[in-house]
Amino acid sequence: MSASTASASRFPPASAFALAAAGLMLIVAAWMLPVNLKSVSPALLKAAGAGTPSLAEFGRQLVESEKIGPAALVLAAAQAVGDAQAPQLAGDLAKLTARQPEFVAWGGWDPFIDPLFKLRENTGRGASTPVLTFFITEKARLSLRDYLAGSRSLGVQDVLQTRDINTATRFVPVSQPGGQALDSVILLTALLYQGEHLSPSLQRELRSLAGQALEKKEFGELELFYLDLLSLGRRLDWGQLSELLSRTNNTKTVGEYAHLARVAPDQLPLIYAAALFSDSADRVASYLIQYGKTGAEDLRLALAGGQGAVQQLLLRQVPVNREAGPALGEAATLALLYPRLALTVKWLGFFAGAFLLFRALDSWLFAFGGGEEGGSATLPRFKSGALALFAALLLVIATEPFLLNAAPPSEYRFRIVIPVLANIATPSAQQPSTSAHPNMDTSTIISIGVFALLQVVTYLVCLMKIGEIDRQDLPALLKLRLIENEENLFDSGLYIGMMGTATALVLQVVGVIQANLLAAYSSNLFGIVCVAVVKIRHVRGYKRQLILQSQGQAASTPVSAVPAKA
Repeated sequence: MSASTASASRFPPASAFALAAAGLMLIVAAWMLPVNLKSVSPALLKAAGAGTPSLAEFGRQLVESEKIGPAALVLAAAQAVGDAQAPQLAGDLAKLTARQPEFVAWGGWDPFIDPLFKLRENTGRGASTPVLTFFITEKARLSLRDYLAGSRSLGVQDVLQTRDINTATRFVPVSQPGGQALDSVILLTALLYQGEHLSPSLQRELRSLAGQALEKKEFGELELFYLDLLSLGRRLDWGQLSELLSRTNNTKTVGEYAHLARVAPDQLPLIYAAALFSDSADRVASYLIQYGKTGAEDLRLALAGGQGAVQQLLLRQVPVNREAGPALGEAATLALLYPRLALTVKWLGFFAGAFLLFRALDSWLFAFGGGEEGGSATLPRFKSGALALFAALLLVIATEPFLLNAAPPSEYRFRIVIPVLANIATPSAQQPSTSAHPNMDTSTIISIGVFALLQVVTYLVCLMKIGEIDRQDLPALLKLRLIENEENLFDSGLYIGMMGTATALVLQVVGVIQANLLAAYSSNLFGIVCVAVVKIRHVRGYKRQLILQSQGQAASTPVSAVPAKA
C-alpha cells in the first residue's frame, strides 16, 4: 500500500477534532440530563415542584378549614425546611387559635365529639393534647360506651364487641384491673370508625380483623393495630390523628407510623406533614422505613421544593442523587413526562459521544489500508463501537451512585419484635436483611475505573503496533516475524492486570480504599479480557491474513527466481 493511499484513508486532522468536539458535547449534554435509573436529581425535584403549592400554603388551607392541630404540625415542618411563607402561616394560625382557644387541645372542632366532651366548656388545656389523655378517664369511657352502643354501623358494633375478648397478650383485658388502656383504644377505634375518620380501605380491613377476632375469641392481628393506635394516640391530638388515618390505607402503615413516631420523634412534624401534603401516608412510611435518616433528609429537600416535588419523590421511591452536577432545566419537563425516554436518550448520548471520540482517535492514529486488506478496513469501526460501549457503561455507573452502591441500611427498620407471651421461646431479635447489591464507596469505583482505563490504553497501544507493522512496505513473511516479535507487548495486559491487583490489595491493607475484593480482582479480569480481545480478535486474524499473503507471494514467484540447490 502506497503512502498516498494510506494518507487518503485518514480523516484530515480538522475532521478528527470536529468529531472529538461533537463527542464531548454529546457526553456533557447527556450528563446534564436530570434523569437517573436508581435515584432522582435535585433539579428534577425542583422542576416537579415549580408552580405547585408550598408547605406553608398547604398549612394555610388547613387553617381555613379550621384544623388547628394538623396546621400546627405543618407549621413546624414549614419552619424546619425554611419555607419563606412560614411566618405568614404562623400569624394565620395564631389568629385562629385566639378565636377558638377551646378547640386547641383537641386540634379542632368535630361534631362527633362535641356532644360527648362539650368542647366549648373544656377550657382547662391551652395546648395540643394527646387524644388518649381525654379517653382514659372512667367518665369519658362510660360516655363513649353509651354513645357508641346506639350506633347502627356493623363495623362499630364489631369493634365494640372485642372488649369482651379475654385472651389479650400485649394488653391487660378490659374485664381485668388495669384494662383501661385497651378499653380506651377500642373506644377510640370505634369512634374513629363511627365518624368516618378512617380511609375506606382501612375501615374494611378493621371490620374484617374484628370479625375474625370475634370468631376465634382472640385478638390476633387486631391487637397489633390497637397497640399501634395506642402509640399514636399518646402523641397526636384528635384532629391530627383523624387527618392522618383518613390518608392511611391499611393497618401496616399505621404500624409503620407508630414505629416512626417512636424511633424518630424529632422528625414527627416532617413525617406527618409529608403524609398530608402528598395525600398518601403509605408512600411516606414505605420511603422512610426503606431509607432511614437519609430518606428523611431527602424528604425534607422535597418538602422545601413544593407539593409536586414531594409527590414525585414518593412516586419514584428512590433516594436523591445529591452528587448530580448542573442540569439542563429545559430537559426536566421531558424527564418528568417521559422518564424512560429521557433515560434512553441519556444513555444513547453517552454511547454516541464515546463512539465519536474513539472514532476520531481511530481515524487519527489507525489508518489501515482498505482495498486489498478487506478485513483491516472495518477494524476501526469495530474498535470504536466496542470501546464506546465500554466507556458508556463506565459513564452510566459513574452517574448512577446507587446502581452498584446500594443505599445504606435504614435506621428506621423494624429490628425488635415484641414476643408473644404464649410463645416466648421464639427469638425476638431479627437481623436486618442484607442487600443483594454489593456496597462500594467512591474510591472503589474510581479504582475500578482506573484499572479499566489502563487496559483501554494498553489495547490502543497494541493496535497502534499492529497498524505500524501493517503500514510498512515489507513482505508478508517479514511482517509475520515482526508480529511474533511483539508477543510480550500483546501479553502486557496480563502483566498490568496483576500489578493492578497487587496494588489494590496493598491500598486496601493500608486503608486508602475500602476493603473490597471486587476492586482488586477487577484489574485481573480487565487484563484477561484485553489480552483475549487483542490476541484472538486482532493478532490471530492479522497473522492469518499474512500467512495467506505469503503463500500467495510464494506461488506467484517464478521458478527461475528460486535459487538452485547445491
